[in-house]
Amino acid sequence: MLKANHVSKIYEDGTKAITDINLHVQSGDIYGFIGANGAGKSTLIKSIVGIHPFNEGEISIDGYSMKNDPVLCKKRMAYIPDTPDLYEHLTGMQYINFIADIFEVNLTERESSIEKYSSLFEMTGKLHHSIASYSHGMKQRIAIIAALVHQPSLFILDEPFVGLDPTASFQLKSLMQKHADNGGAVFFSTHVLEVAQKLCNKVAIIHNGKLVKNGLMEEVAGSKTLEDIFMEVRNESKNMDII
Repeated sequence: MLKANHVSKIYEDGTKAITDINLHVQSGDIYGFIGANGAGKSTLIKSIVGIHPFNEGEISIDGYSMKNDPVLCKKRMAYIPDTPDLYEHLTGMQYINFIADIFEVNLTERESSIEKYSSLFEMTGKLHHSIASYSHGMKQRIAIIAALVHQPSLFILDEPFVGLDPTASFQLKSLMQKHADNGGAVFFSTHVLEVAQKLCNKVAIIHNGKLVKNGLMEEVAGSKTLEDIFMEVRNESKNMDII
């Protein structure tokens, strides 16, 4: 469903943000992506969803190239950033309909999706309020509803649980699991390692722009916790820097 082959991103100042990234997210996967701040998580995610151009390699969604067919790729995915950038002069409903128009979602399908997800995330009675009046968590919920309105097969989420209360977090985790169970796929970054270990069947750890661990959860973590593995990666890097 999602393939990243030998992807590298170099910024204009010469900084290599990510180096030779290889990932394969398949139907049914919930794929966790973890790393320290500045490790390259958001850079890779923004390259996958077409926000950042990348210098080397190839990214494809359902066989379509992000470089050659970006619109077809984006129609197959939902991207939910860590900090939603919404049009705050609109109401929640206006914003969701705006996104639905972009994806050319017909009226019947959009009404069904809006009803389903606004109820799930307890936003039904708040859709006609101005986005400017929403809390951060409510803005995150609207971003989620809008991202899912076109029924995408691939979810790409960057720190999706930031700002969500326990109920909304639970509902989002349940939604991610059901989506994978129904043949979709989920790729998300998180600092909440306990959630990743319980929810994901696969995991990738990025450090200094490179994947240092990648594969099935039981193969990467074994009998250890993800926190243990993550700290081992950090300590190994520090020791190498000292040497």
